[in-house]
Amino acid sequence: MSDITPIPAEYPRLSPYLCVDGAAAAIDFYTDVLGATETVRMAQPDGKIGHAELTLGDSLLMLSDEYPEMGMIGPLAVGGTAVTLHLYVEDVDATFDRAIAAGAKPLRPVSDQFYGDRSGQYLDPFGHRWNVASRVEIVSPEETARRMAAMGGE
Repeated sequence: MSDITPIPAEYPRLSPYLCVDGAAAAIDFYTDVLGATETVRMAQPDGKIGHAELTLGDSLLMLSDEYPEMGMIGPLAVGGTAVTLHLYVEDVDATFDRAIAAGAKPLRPVSDQFYGDRSGQYLDPFGHRWNVASRVEIVSPEETARRMAAMGGE
């Protein structure tokens, strides 16, 4: 019997893996804007990044450059993304402002939400959609339902 565990203890159970056109620039963007820490970079002889890992608090973001010959292409190559990455941050307003200043396109301005978060959404320069948020209020499930109903929801 092997003493190797199938799920490495130092990795979260689920980690997004992004494919981008310009992984080195994406790493710079995510470290500058989101405060990520680069922990792994596997550069190819041609300068492309075959694999990189960034930590964001207790989360892990993996990414690589595009490799179309292997079917690995980013959202800009396919005309958009159907995925939104949600990230809690200490200061949503400052994070959102840094993202826009660094070239992200605002999709939804930062505002208070009925469920207790303050959040905004942007499209990063590499085609990935991010929802950044900070919890600003603890709202019970009952109060959330009341607020939703008052807005015309269920």
